[in-house]
Amino acid sequence: MSLLSMLKGRGPSGFGYGSTAEEVTAGLDLSGRTYLVTGANSGLGLETVRVLVLRGARVLAAGRTADKVREACGHLGARVEPLSCELSDPGSVRACVAAVNTRLDAVICNAGIMALPELQRAHGYELQFLTNHLGHFILVTGLLDRLTDEGRVVMLSSDAHRRAPKEGIQFDNLDGSKGYAPWTAYGQSKLANLLFARSLARRLAGTRRTANALHPGVIMTPLARSLSGAVKSAMALVSPLVLKTVGEGAATQTYLATSAAVAGVSGEYFADCNVSRPSRQGQDDALAERLWTETERIVASLR
Repeated sequence: MSLLSMLKGRGPSGFGYGSTAEEVTAGLDLSGRTYLVTGANSGLGLETVRVLVLRGARVLAAGRTADKVREACGHLGARVEPLSCELSDPGSVRACVAAVNTRLDAVICNAGIMALPELQRAHGYELQFLTNHLGHFILVTGLLDRLTDEGRVVMLSSDAHRRAPKEGIQFDNLDGSKGYAPWTAYGQSKLANLLFARSLARRLAGTRRTANALHPGVIMTPLARSLSGAVKSAMALVSPLVLKTVGEGAATQTYLATSAAVAGVSGEYFADCNVSRPSRQGQDDALAERLWTETERIVASLR
């Protein structure tokens, strides 16, 4: 627990900056429930899987390869079922969708890549936009018919969505050919995650299904693998003061996936297990609809 975790108070939910995934699920019996978690083999994803299993849930744990997930989660027992889901490969994502033959109480879109120092592309798109947004869009829209009547979609966004370009989504530069900056591209992908959850919530209106986005906090996890050595050293230095632990970082997504207190809450942006206010772009419904339409066009062409 960092110094900031000890100093920050709790919000209306009763939880706050220093709450952990174990704390927000204390007393819950998730027996009979099934969750799908992406990025399940490390960091926040692995902690989320661990806590869900601890509370009795069955977890479809998705990672780049089933072997990596099996190696990371093997100690958690038979309630964890490894799945291959390479989010930058549309074929792999669609194969993952096809492999899911059960009803899901929630899809927790936890996986992502961050601030790649150099422009990388796959399938003609900048890799962070492809992995963080397009891959999860294919996964979630493909699994909507497998959500339970009260099923939830939990999208891991970030306060880094505030670092998106001034227009929000650069629809004429999704391949990065007109300019690339690592944090701007990451911010764009995280804004896309937020806007996707917002648009999906509108499409789920009239049902008991929900979609929400969240900021997990700043945590030293394998997501930071692309950062420079100097930045990593600085993060390690300030970690005892301000950074969240992995357990604290996994709290908000676990809370949104399991808590009865947020049943029926949809289209919101959460931080520290409480509703938070996103950027102006993160509240732009016209931008969200344009992104949805453009994303549908793009994924239809990806093979």
